[in-house]
Amino acid sequence: MTHDPRLLVLSENDNVGILTSTVKAGETIQVAGENVTLPDTLGLGHKLALRNIAKGEDILKYSFPIGFAGTDIPLGTHVHVHNLTSRYTTVEIME
Repeated sequence: MTHDPRLLVLSENDNVGILTSTVKAGETIQVAGENVTLPDTLGLGHKLALRNIAKGEDILKYSFPIGFAGTDIPLGTHVHVHNLTSRYTTVEIME
């Protein structure tokens, strides 16, 4: 798969890539060989879908599930709290 050099893929199993720099609204970025125009400015560390991700499917970063898709997420879409449900759990501290 060909990705824009500003998109870091940590593992070949991942379905999200991480931006290594800011991409401004209206800019086109290549994701998995497809040209995707971003509707919003996204900064360093934000995630983009490397392929279509179905609702309920695990979001994989570094081959580790960090959450699941709350909605269908098309290729190249920003993956964040609006469409990702975290798998991290609240930890209660015992005193």
